Formats: sequence, C-alpha cells, structure tokens
Amino acid sequence: MRNLFIAGGAGFIGSNFARHILNKYPDYHVLVYDKLTYAGNLDNLRDLEGNPRYAFVHGDICDAEGVAKAIREQRVDTIINFAAETHVDRSIMDPDAFIQTDVYGTYVLLEAARKFKLERYHQVSTDEVYGHVPGDHRSVETDALVPRSPYAASKAGGDLMTLAYYVTHGLPATLTRGANNVGPYQYPEKVLPVFVTNAIDDLPLPVYGDGKQRRDYQYVLDHCEALDLVLHQGKLGEVYNVGTGTEMENLAMVEILLDELGKPRSLIQHVTDRPGHDRRYCLNVDKLKSLGWQPRYSHEQAIRATARWYAANQDWWRKIKSGERYREYYQQNYGQRQVLKP
Repeated sequence: MRNLFIAGGAGFIGSNFARHILNKYPDYHVLVYDKLTYAGNLDNLRDLEGNPRYAFVHGDICDAEGVAKAIREQRVDTIINFAAETHVDRSIMDPDAFIQTDVYGTYVLLEAARKFKLERYHQVSTDEVYGHVPGDHRSVETDALVPRSPYAASKAGGDLMTLAYYVTHGLPATLTRGANNVGPYQYPEKVLPVFVTNAIDDLPLPVYGDGKQRRDYQYVLDHCEALDLVLHQGKLGEVYNVGTGTEMENLAMVEILLDELGKPRSLIQHVTDRPGHDRRYCLNVDKLKSLGWQPRYSHEQAIRATARWYAANQDWWRKIKSGERYREYYQQNYGQRQVLKP
C-alpha cells in the first residue's frame, strides 16, 4: 500500500485525510480524484500543491473510463472512497444525485478495484444507515440498517455493495461508519459550520424543532486517524464504527459554540423540523478501540476547535457563502421554515 486513490478528496473529510496521510507516511503517494461539485473545493488542498507525492485529477467516480485511466497512470494500489452526496436536507430536495454518486459511483469504484486487483478498497460510510437509535442502545456493526432519508438509504446501498463484493469476489475491502464530523474545511451547509458562520455575523441560528436531537460530534482529525488504523490493521470484510461513543443534544452543541465565540444565546431560533429527522444516533465503538484507537477530542473540545478555525479562516467560508448558488440553497432550505414560539 503506497499509492492511494482518494475519491472525493477535495471535500471535507477527504481533504483532511489526504493531508494526514502525506504528513504521516513519507513514502506514500496520494491521488485526489474529485468531481468538484459545490462541496468539493481545491482551496481545501491548496497547501498540498507542489508536493511531489500529491496529484489531483478532476473526475467523476461514475465515469468508469476516467477512473481506470487515473488508476493506471498513477499506479494506484488502494482506493478510499469519500466521494458522496452527503447532506440530508439536499437528499430530500434532490434524491437523484445521491443515488447516482453514492450507489452507482460506489459500484464503479468497486469494479475498478476488482478488475485492477488492487490491494485494498475502503468505503467511508455513516452512522445514519442505522436510522433512529431508541432508548440507550448504541449501534453495533451487526445491527440492521434502517435508513430513514434518501441520503442514508443511498449510503446503505453503497455499504451493502461493498460487503457483497468482498463475499462474492473476495475483494479486499473494509468499511467504516462515522458519527457526525466537525472541523476545518466543512462546507457551510452542515449544522456546525452554518451555526458558527451565522453566529460570527450575528445572524439567527435555525435550530430544527426542539433541538433535543442527540448526536455524537467527533473531530475530523480523530476520524482520519481511525480510518488510517482500519486501513492498515482492520480485518478484511469487516465494518468498524467510528465516533467518540458518547452523545449530546444539539442545543448543547449550539450553546458551546456560542460561548466559544462570545455570542448571545438570543441568536438561537427554533424552526420547523425537517421531515423524518432522526432523534438520536449513538455508536458503540468498542470494535475500533480493540485495534488500539482512542479519540483525542471530546465533544466540547471538537466544537470549540471548529469554532476557532472558522473564526480564524473567514476568507475561506465567506467566498462560499457570498455566492449565488449558496444563497439560493440557504433560502430554499431555511427561508420557508416557520419560526417556532418559545
């Protein structure tokens, strides 16, 4: 394993992972293969330009010929698939793009890994495939998949295809399901960067429903270290949950970031919830910990570090949020939501 094909490597988690690999392994080469949709951003990789062990190819994982050409030219031996449409709200408005990328695109990459007899294929997935987690249960890797949004359903499809290729073709594959990631370079449609950037500008923070939905907020660099560990030490054909193993209410997350930024809680604005919004996710991460992994960041540390990054890197996100495309999305998703009475 020396030449890594990082699909979706210009996105949030993928760009952080590319940087992690190049910093940690001086003899590894990284190819970032990315379609550069609205969430793919070459600014996320600007510091890697000029590195002789880094290359970028503008391509779509649904393009089998383009994928094959990149694998041949870069002598790829490993694929890590971050490429996905990922935002639940967008999947409700436009599910077609999710089926194309998250299901068909995964199939194209799996076929390429099989045909080229690559050393490893790794699929990056999400805890949302488990659906709402009731009571005090923590999702384990053998739990049934009960996706409740088009996004979660598309990711579950990619998961099942990956595991089927391991069983049917003996493809050397592993799979991880991650909790909510926060940290640098996350496109400001996800909850934390939306709230942090709004708070910096003293704009309302549109909290869905009562804000008591429970989530596991893990720092993206912890996730990258976990993926690195599974890639090198994980058992083939196995699934590993990645998260802190703890949970917190969304309102608590909001209060922490407001405190970090020195902003008033009067910015919190409760709005009508999204359809099918899962109330709780929580992962059991004992299987990952058995490989020797521990998260470095608590929920609060991750949220505060993320708030500080956005406060210090306003040029990065202001360029995005000032664009017409982003403003249209924000209006479409939040503009018509009814403000709830306290």
